[in-house]
Amino acid sequence: MKYNIHELVSFDERFFNLGKDIVGVDEAGRGPLAGPVVAAAILIDRSIVIDGVNDSKKLNEKKRDELYPLILRNARRVGISVVDENIIDEINIYQAAKRAMIEAVLALEIRPSIVLVDGMKLPDALFPNVRIVGGDGRSFRIAAASVVAKVTRDRIMCLLDEEFPNYGWSHNKGYPTREHIKAIRSFGVTPYHRKTFKGIKP
Repeated sequence: MKYNIHELVSFDERFFNLGKDIVGVDEAGRGPLAGPVVAAAILIDRSIVIDGVNDSKKLNEKKRDELYPLILRNARRVGISVVDENIIDEINIYQAAKRAMIEAVLALEIRPSIVLVDGMKLPDALFPNVRIVGGDGRSFRIAAASVVAKVTRDRIMCLLDEEFPNYGWSHNKGYPTREHIKAIRSFGVTPYHRKTFKGIKP
């Protein structure tokens, strides 16, 4: 389907009858073998449209890096949460992703009118929210959050790559590529690996 920013913006319009503070939240990093899961919550005013914003998985790294400062500059508030690999191992990746999303929204330090959540329902007692299946490809605000979460996590993995350069994290970002799995077999696991994930042997 051809990209149309106005379709993503139009999707969010239906929620403005609930109030002016419509937030999108998404996470990045559920699938990797190493590194944290990162969530971003984005509050963007109704009048703002940023052409090119889309599901981060549909954008290349160059485009995400171009959009990242535009989103931060145009957002009224941005909340980011980083949940590390130790917590992921302790509570599992689903619960860690949920925690990251909740913490990102709470970091906005306002009570949103409604939070649009990509693929997950969060506790209504914390803030009103609605689960949007495939939300990063349907909602402008969730898509913006997906870009910020992805770029933030990628930059974290590039920093970790400087500490452990044998695993290729600057380009595989911790995902289970052939190169990464071969490096684990050759050099063992690092403190940043998720020890409970299949393919990791402590």
